[in-house]
Formats: sequence, structure tokens, C-alpha cells
Amino acid sequence: MTKFSRTQKFTKANIANVPQDKAIIYKIKSRSGENLYTGIAGRGRGQDRLVEHKDIKKEQIPDGTRFQYAQVKTKVRAHQIEKTIIKKEHPEHNEQHK
Repeated sequence: MTKFSRTQKFTKANIANVPQDKAIIYKIKSRSGENLYTGIAGRGRGQDRLVEHKDIKKEQIPDGTRFQYAQVKTKVRAHQIEKTIIKKEHPEHNEQHK
């Protein structure tokens, strides 16, 4: 299975440290550690995508206070992992039939 980073506070400062050189898969979590949303971003888009979830009203994840990410070689691989996580963890803000 993919190795995720340690859980971090969902702040712009921490988002700025997300590497941009590979595609990523990320989890936005509640204070208690529940996975609220799992998503992916292509190479060079990870930081932008996380900021969108923080700042853009229609993209926000309510109660999302923490996040984790993992780098993967390709966006195709990220999609596969995302699908597996959604099926296993049932994050409340993801479409469950992806």
C-alpha cells in the first residue's frame, strides 16, 4: 500500500511544503482523524488543489482540519489508489461509486 505522510494541520504553510514533482493522492481529515475526503492531483497541481479545498467555497471540506498526502509515479496510479481508499474508508464528501 502507498505510504502517506504524517498527518499535518491543514494550513497554507503546510500545504506549501507539499512536493510538486509527482502526482499525489491526499486525504483531508477531521480533528479526530476521520477521512472526510480523498482526492488526487497531477504533477505540479498538489498545492493548488489543496488550497482550493481550503479557500474556494464550493470546494471546501467542512470540518477538514488536517491532511496527509502520498506521492505516486503517475496520475493513473493515483486514480487506482483513490478508488481503493474510497471503497474501503467511505469518506463522506466523496462520491462512493467512483
